[in-house]
Formats: sequence, C-alpha cells, structure tokens
Amino acid sequence: MSQELTFPTLDGIELYGKADVPTGPKALVLIVHGLCEHQGRYDYVAARLNAQGIATFRFDHRGHGRSAGPKVFYSDFNEIVDDTMQAFKVAQQTVPGLPTFVLGHSMGGYATALFGTKYAGAAKGIILSGALTRYTAQLVGPLPLPGQPTDYLPNELGTGVCSDPLVGEAYMADPLVEKQISIGLINSWAGGLDYLKTEAARFVDPVLILHGADDGLVAEADSRQLYGEIASTDKALRIYPRMMHEILNEFRKDVVIDDILDWIGQRL
Repeated sequence: MSQELTFPTLDGIELYGKADVPTGPKALVLIVHGLCEHQGRYDYVAARLNAQGIATFRFDHRGHGRSAGPKVFYSDFNEIVDDTMQAFKVAQQTVPGLPTFVLGHSMGGYATALFGTKYAGAAKGIILSGALTRYTAQLVGPLPLPGQPTDYLPNELGTGVCSDPLVGEAYMADPLVEKQISIGLINSWAGGLDYLKTEAARFVDPVLILHGADDGLVAEADSRQLYGEIASTDKALRIYPRMMHEILNEFRKDVVIDDILDWIGQRL
C-alpha cells in the first residue's frame, strides 16, 4: 500500500509525505533525504525495505521537491530537526504501533543526527549515510559564508554524488533536484554542527554510521569523529572502500542496504 499526504511544520509550511507499507509490517523506517534532492530518489531503498516487511515513510524537506516553503532555505538549524520530528510523528500516526527507525543521508543525515541528539529516545535506532556532522571537508568554504541569507549559489554537487555515471546524469536531469542553494541554508549548518559537537553526550540512541571511503562531498572523518564522541553504547561504524557520497546509489548499494536490514533485524 502506498499513501501520499501533506502535513504542516511547526511554522505552518506544508510538507509532502509518502508512506509505503507492505502486508504485516514489522518495523517502520523514516527516510530523510539530502540537500537539493527529494524523497523520490529513495524508491529503490524503500522497495528493498518493503520487501523485507519494513514500512517506510518519506518526506520532502521544506523548499525541496513537492514541499512548500522558500526554495532550499533554512534560517535556523532547529527548523530541519523539528521538521524531521513532525515527519516522525506523522509517520507513526500513518503506520502506527511499530518500532520506528530514522535513516538519513547527507544533509538528511545531519538532520537525523540532530534528531538523535535533540530528541534522544524517540526512535528505536538511528542510521546515518554519508552524514554531514563535522564539516571536515568544508564543501563550500568556511562558515559563515558572506552575503545575504536569501542569496543563492549554484548546486555543483552532481559531480561528486556517485561513481555510477548514470546516477550523476539522472541527478542533474531530475526536475525535482534543486539547482540552487541559499546562503541562509548553508549558514544554518554552523549552528547545527556546533550543537552536534557540544551536545554529543546527549546522543545515546542505537546508531549505525555508514560512509563511503571515497566520499568527495562529506569527509568520512565526520563519521569517525561522531562515532568517537557520541555517548551511545550500541553504535557501529562502517566505511565502505571505493564508494563515493551516495552509498545507497553506488554499484554495490545492495551491500549497504543489506547491512542496514541486518542491523535493523537485530534490534527487533
């Protein structure tokens, strides 16, 4: 069963959501997408999870995909983590009574790490894929960037997305992939990254941290540092050789998804 819906953020912006529910699901995974992309790029991941009896709920960040709001814009890091909590609540209302995990990629991994820190104990477990958590690589330069929050920079992420050229080509051709990024959104990372660093002791949830060794957008050192600093006692770190940023779209993506399925299964 597939269901599309909209739901409001705390400040009244309508977000697009989609639930995919197999017969007799045993768990629920909230999938949180990355910068400039949208939930539809996780169709394969959702299908793999569904095939193993795991329901999924996906949503488009504000200003992304089919959601409302100023394009690719945040004024404060709390907006992305609180939007994720709203999606988490709607997911549990839409598919009730199941242990719920949160899987976030890249900026979605940043949102998910913030979620696990600010709302510790809400989820059964946290899964991070290529998550921006320390800004080791300084993707767009030192923060904060100069300029007005409503100024925009071109999206130049496509070349570093994946070693599969077809994935990169599809990314750049996708009309729902945003082609510009606001300075406001980029500068909001600074507060969130500082929060993740200073409040690492608050992160106590079970967590699976995944990263590509050849990630050219978010350094795998981010994940290593996060792993070492959070207070979780149930934590695992896996760095995949010869994989770039989108490990869930790489040639060997099924290895990564199998690892996720195994980890979830061990916690049910």
